[in-house]
Order: sequence, then structure tokens, then C-alpha cells
Amino acid sequence: MSKEKLGPVRLRVAPSPTGDPHVGTAYMSLFNLAFTRKEGGQFILRIEDTDRARFRADSEQQVFDTLHWLGLHWDEGPDVGGPVGPYRQSERLGSYAPYAARLLADGHAYHCWCSTERLASMREEQQKNKRPTGYDRLCHGRTREERAALPGFSDTPVLRMLVPDDVDLTFEDLIRGTVSAPRPDDQVIVKADGFPTYHLAVVVDDHEMGITHVVRGEEWISSTPKHLLLYRWLGLKAPQFAHMPLLRNVDKSKISKRKNPAARLTWFQEQGYLPEALGNFLALLAYPPRQDAEGNDVEVFTFEEFAKDFDWRKVNPVGPIFDLKKLDWLNGVHIRGLDLGDFAHRLLPFLTTDGVLGDNPSLGELARLRTVAELVQTRIVTLTEATPLVAPFYVADDDLHIADDARAGLGPDAARVLDAAIESLGALDDTATGVLGSEAAWTAPAIEAALRSSLIDGLGLKARLAFGPLRTAVSGARVSPPLFESMEILGRHSTMERLRRLREQLT
Repeated sequence: MSKEKLGPVRLRVAPSPTGDPHVGTAYMSLFNLAFTRKEGGQFILRIEDTDRARFRADSEQQVFDTLHWLGLHWDEGPDVGGPVGPYRQSERLGSYAPYAARLLADGHAYHCWCSTERLASMREEQQKNKRPTGYDRLCHGRTREERAALPGFSDTPVLRMLVPDDVDLTFEDLIRGTVSAPRPDDQVIVKADGFPTYHLAVVVDDHEMGITHVVRGEEWISSTPKHLLLYRWLGLKAPQFAHMPLLRNVDKSKISKRKNPAARLTWFQEQGYLPEALGNFLALLAYPPRQDAEGNDVEVFTFEEFAKDFDWRKVNPVGPIFDLKKLDWLNGVHIRGLDLGDFAHRLLPFLTTDGVLGDNPSLGELARLRTVAELVQTRIVTLTEATPLVAPFYVADDDLHIADDARAGLGPDAARVLDAAIESLGALDDTATGVLGSEAAWTAPAIEAALRSSLIDGLGLKARLAFGPLRTAVSGARVSPPLFESMEILGRHSTMERLRRLREQLT
């Protein structure tokens, strides 16, 4: 396999399908892909599915779907194929045995027959005496018969690598410079069931797939000396390494799916975040803002802008805090930057799920949505927040629910406000809506003029007190899209019906 044939750089992400994809998978994929696209190489998705006890059949598809949703598309993988497949680890099991056999034959690995009970007792004793934990090499240099004569024997052995006393514990990292790792013990590389452990499999897979740069979380720093040993013993060229800082909760603990729902990549879709905003957010967690022509920080950018000048030396090695307030801000900015038609289209899945629209909305409903979307685009942070603002435009007048807090906040002037509004709006003509521009047409400016004249000038009320009952009547809530534009969209008939209905409830 020649690097020239496959591309100048080849990077991969290798998630395990053991549940909802972790946000860290997207985080690593984003940085892998940015460097790959800058260098004109290939980005590979490999599925590491040999943990059959935790394997979930639907999880692999979730990985595909969520990464595609984020726009992080791979060049090779289980679903698209490629020149160095298969791309599922469970389909590569025949690849590892020759490498393990070579390590054993060369004296770099040995069989270990220690039972799990013996190993647990050994670690407990080491911890009790405050000694470093690690395998004590009881099996090294012994035949099966010799080991069977000693306590704690297991009939089926594992294969351990023999880590030399003079192992090099330093290596060069693209982000961190020279890194010193703790000394590894004699790591198991083939389990009793014959399956390789991560440490052997990742080296073999990365070699056979021509991976030039391994980008992973900083928790793997301690494993890198083991991997470099395996590369050396097997006569393979080692890739370059970049260890990304771990994502952390506000309390600085490692973000996990057990403790934080935001660790689930699907959570961001469910909550109505835009993929552009999430990608922007993940990039800023470990990378500085872009600079404009005047040298000012620019925190809002596209993936293409992020990848254009990507440099590993700019990655901050300090573990970033996963602050959702920053994501909320970014999401609002990206929402406001969407084309109106695109914004309306992205609202559809949430509105259908919440029952505001059916699965097959009519052309009329879609046309109204585009008009309503323009009113709410600047008022929401996530797409889920649109549902209560949009719903009143699709409910029958008699079925509009008045929220308890809105009803409680009507105030003593509500009845006379509604009477005056009904009288003044009754004079407006709905036949010329938005077409002739007549002062008598049912348009937002005409509606506003009529209501200000009758309620503010006529009744002497402040705008908040004058328009609050009207907002409640037409939307059922205290907070709604702009009142006069909402009335125009609803039309004269629905607006008057809703005003009269609330007025009748106050008698």
C-alpha cells in the first residue's frame, strides 16, 4: 500500500457502537476532518465493535446518522466502502493472529494463565502496600505445566506483551510537544477468547489502513508507549499522534453519558440545536476564534472556514468546560443567519412531532409557516422553542387554550380593552389584505394604527396594559410573536373570533 495512492494524509475516527453516540465522537471527528480537508487527504470511519457484551445493533446507524447530520462526511467506511476494508473490526478478526504470533515468536509476548481471582488478589495486595499496580510476571518464562503447578491457574491463557525495563516513555505530540507517559505494565493484547484487545487491534488496523495521524483523547496518552513498542517490534512505521483535551463538565469532571445528557450526540438534535452551531461550538472548545482583517476575534464561523487554516499547534491542550450557555448563544446567531425558507424547513420536524402540523402538511399550511417563521426567527434560541409560538396559528379559534399565567395577568382593564379593540378593528376591511396598502386594509400597520388610536389615545393606557389582553386573546400566552403581524397572519375573522371569545369569558 503506497501513501501516494491513498492520499497525503489519512485520519480516522473509530467509535464503538455501545449506545447513543458520545459527543466526543463528533468532537474528534471535527478536528480529524478539518486537518484532512486542509491537506487533501482521506477521512475514515472505522467501527470498533468487538465489545460484544455492550454492543447495540442500532448504535452503528446512529453513528452514521448523527455524524452526517453534523456534516462530518467520511471518504471510507462500512457504509461507503473503500480500498482497505472491511471497516468493521468484527469483520477483521483474521487480521490480528499473524501479528500476535510474530510477537510471541520474537519473545515480545508471552502466555499468561493467571485466573481473574488471582489477578484481583494481586492488585488488592499491591494497593494495600501502596505499590504500583501491574502484572507481576508470574507466568513469564514458564511452560503451561510449570504454571499449572502454581495457585491461581486458568486453563485458557491470554497473551501479554513483555514491556522492557528500558521502554521509552516519551514521544512527540502534535499538540503537546514532547510528552512523558507513565510506565506501562505487561498489557494483555489477546484475550482468552482469542479476540485482540484494543491495543493490538488499533495498531494493526491503523497500519493496514494507512493511517498517518492518530487523533484521540488525552486519556490515551498512557497507552502511547505501548503502541509505539508494538509498531517497533512489528517493523511498522508509526503514525504521528495528537492527543486532544478532554471535554469537561462545569465541575471539571469528564463529561459522560451517565451524568450529563448533553454527552449524547442525539440530545442536541432532540433539543433543536443546529448542526452548524454545534460544530462551531465544538471547534471553539479547543481552538481559538478566527481573526478578521483588523485582527478582531470572530467566534461565528463555518466548518470550511475552520478547516482552511487549521493548525494542530493552535489547539489548546487544557480540558475545555462544556458550557451550554455559549452553545445557546451560537445557536441563536446561526438561526438568525438562516435563509427564511431553510429556517421554515428545519422547523417542520419539530412541529410535526409536537402535533402542530401533520405528517403531510398542505400547501396552505406550509405557506403560512413561512410567514410565521419570519416572526419567530429572531425570538428563539433552539428550534424546539418555536412550537408554542407557532402553534396558535394552526389551532381552531374555539380550541385555543388560554394559559393560566396569561389569564392571571390580564388585569382589571382587560374587558374594556377588548371591547375597544373589537370596535376599532371591526372597521378594518379584510378584502385588501397586504395588496392595496389602504389604511383600511387588514395589515399590520393598519391594525397597529387602529389599536393605538383606540387603546392608547382613547383609553389613555400604556402599551403594555393595552396590548397584553390582546396578545393573550390571539395566542393564548403572555409571550407571543409580534402582535400586529400575528393578527394580520391570522386574518380578520380569526382575530375577531378570538377577541370576542376571551371577552365573553370575562363576563
